[in-house]
Amino acid sequence: MIFKRVGDERPYPPHGLTTKEWGKIEPSEVRLADLVTTKRLLDLDVLFDEDSTFYGDLFPHVVAWQGEFYLEDGLHRTLRAALQQRQTIHARVLTIE
Repeated sequence: MIFKRVGDERPYPPHGLTTKEWGKIEPSEVRLADLVTTKRLLDLDVLFDEDSTFYGDLFPHVVAWQGEFYLEDGLHRTLRAALQQRQTIHARVLTIE
């Protein structure tokens, strides 16, 4: 299994961070096996597009809440890392208490 669990929602409270505010969070290493997805579907065109990170953040966005790590944004980047047989990714992690 690539992820800890496949989810289809954001169970944590809204954080209200903008893209610019996410960019201020220093990336840290996260194990793929610790992540819970917040999206069930993936667009394969995005996954295999060579320029898929051109318009977005280079690092996935993860929300740490109640002992879980939720992959909020960057599912295609994370899955690409898994296909390259990587066990970890660098992501921006926001902790909500």
